[in-house]
Amino acid sequence: MNYNLKTDLTGKTAVVTGAGGILCGMFAKALAAAGAKVAVLDLNEDAAGKVAEEIRSEGGIAKAYKCNVLEKESLENCHAQVLADLGPCDILINGAGGNNPRATTDMEYYMPGDIDADTKSFFDLDQSGVEFVFNLNFIGTLLPTQTFAKDMLGREGCTILNVSSMNAYTPLTKIPAYSGAKAAISNFTQWLAVHFSREGIRVNAIAPGFFSTAQNKALLWNEDGTPTARTGKILAATPMGRFGEAEELLGALYFLVDEKASSFVTGIVIPVDGGFSAYSGV
Repeated sequence: MNYNLKTDLTGKTAVVTGAGGILCGMFAKALAAAGAKVAVLDLNEDAAGKVAEEIRSEGGIAKAYKCNVLEKESLENCHAQVLADLGPCDILINGAGGNNPRATTDMEYYMPGDIDADTKSFFDLDQSGVEFVFNLNFIGTLLPTQTFAKDMLGREGCTILNVSSMNAYTPLTKIPAYSGAKAAISNFTQWLAVHFSREGIRVNAIAPGFFSTAQNKALLWNEDGTPTARTGKILAATPMGRFGEAEELLGALYFLVDEKASSFVTGIVIPVDGGFSAYSGV
């Protein structure tokens, strides 16, 4: 038996949502590098186009699509285009997600008087902001799966990969909606894995630890580029003592989408977190 596995996705069609962003754009490029035809989906058409163009410039096959993961009609229209351009979906990466300032408290702990102070406390969280965060992460995974998993029925070697977070294990301060939404993603990953198990569709997730991206820049870095107090706490709680590099997610990605390497793996969430989830703080 040859244990020197190399991910080969030649002939497969991969659909990546949120692919105009840093991490999911990298996922799209990695899948293309392994031979997949990649549908680059994002609400920001320009961002998706740049990723697709970069893939094509390196000899890969990719096409960008403007798509709103919160609108069924948008997804159905996109699905029809992908079918015509690239063929049925074999690999779905549900990467669209994120947080929103309206669902974030200003302080880590509630202190007496905060309810009346000029600060955004728990009591000031905006309902529409919280709903947006839950919808973007959970509904933004549910609807694309309903749309593109139809292609996988009755076919072999199909897989779905969701993006969870360290928030799903232990909620982080300030961001209750995002933490709860990612916990829902981990739970939904297990549910889908069981639900589709008789169809042979594997469903797993990765849970990134702390990576410095455009989305969390304001939380991690001051305007002058120095680290915030929150960054200090994060690094102190990460045994490896640093933020992750985006490329360090690719091993888990390749493993989970490779039907040979992970053929008996479904319903798991892999932390990629520099030991954050293993550290008790002492």
